[in-house]
Amino acid sequence: MASGAGAADTTDTGSLDHPSGGGSAPLRSPLHDRHVALGAKFANFAGWEMPLEYAGGGVKAEHGAVRESVGIFDVSHLGKARITGPGAVEFVNTCLTNDLDRIQAGQAQLTHCCDEATGGVIDDMIAYRMSDEEIFLIPNAANTDEVVRRLAAAAPAGVTVAEEHADWAVLAVQGPASERVLDAVGLPADHDFMSFVQAPYGGGEVVVCRTGYTGEHGYEVVVPAGDAARVWDALFAAGEPYSLRPCGLGARDTLRTEMGYPLHGQDLSPSITSVQGRSGWLVGWSKPSFWGHEALRAERAAGPRRRLWGLEATGRGVPRPQMRVLVGEAQVGEVTSGTYSPTRQLGIALALLDTAAGLGEGDEVTVDVRGRSLPMRVVKPPFVTPSVR
Repeated sequence: MASGAGAADTTDTGSLDHPSGGGSAPLRSPLHDRHVALGAKFANFAGWEMPLEYAGGGVKAEHGAVRESVGIFDVSHLGKARITGPGAVEFVNTCLTNDLDRIQAGQAQLTHCCDEATGGVIDDMIAYRMSDEEIFLIPNAANTDEVVRRLAAAAPAGVTVAEEHADWAVLAVQGPASERVLDAVGLPADHDFMSFVQAPYGGGEVVVCRTGYTGEHGYEVVVPAGDAARVWDALFAAGEPYSLRPCGLGARDTLRTEMGYPLHGQDLSPSITSVQGRSGWLVGWSKPSFWGHEALRAERAAGPRRRLWGLEATGRGVPRPQMRVLVGEAQVGEVTSGTYSPTRQLGIALALLDTAAGLGEGDEVTVDVRGRSLPMRVVKPPFVTPSVR
């Protein structure tokens, strides 16, 4: 969803979770009616009709609320899958890149599902280690079916892979005041980053994880779909003293780009590996094997032909995905994500740069913005100071 550069881009949403149009009727979150009542503008994301932004401020105001106080996102379009049975953890650990032996029950881990032959990233996701015999995955919406298909095809006897995409809602409460909001509704909030707590709530049970995609202190609450509206309403009311705002996927994109967090389909993809995407830290290199391990080990040893860097504008303009990165007249890479940073008040981007060009921090490049040269500086993300812990 790229659009033009210039002043209008201060509230533009850039490119988001695989927006699509046309085709069959989209799926809807169990909170759809709440979003309509709040004046949401909707877009189709991987077959789900989800809020892009809300009336009363739009992306810029929603972004600011998360950085300064607290915002709440409905990200129920994200996938959900459960792997259960004797040896479930051991099985998943032979498939996904990160090492599940690094965490214990009650902890979560970022990881990749890679193509076995090429090492390209089929999806990036969070794995919740529920026990030695149960893993809960939250993949990207567009890739859930493929992740489930690959895991189910490889699962040994006794291990079950179940897709639970529509069974759960996911609410992300993000920002400096997020802990106080959860405290106010009686949900656990004092656990460590990348850990989770299963908690009773209103006759049901929710999972509260200290995770998020914004770079701020925050939580993602996994709720049975039938309880989503009640939990949303409670969180919304508790956040009123802190000027809580409902936030759409437009603000989610500007927030994550400021943090340098990759988006699958742009900064990671089946043609972009974990090594190229500067995500080698999500690979358990000491594990004997995982999908794509031979290709990734070979690429790591030889050095990738391209690598993800940050770019920040030194002139006026906003970079967008697929725009060419140049040194002089020579193309040295391509923008994968680009937006206007409301925090920094300048254009920022993630870009795959050719390693042969020898570029590093502080080097100057230009981005071809529809025939106009936008001067930018190579930087190492994040573009803002993280506050996740």
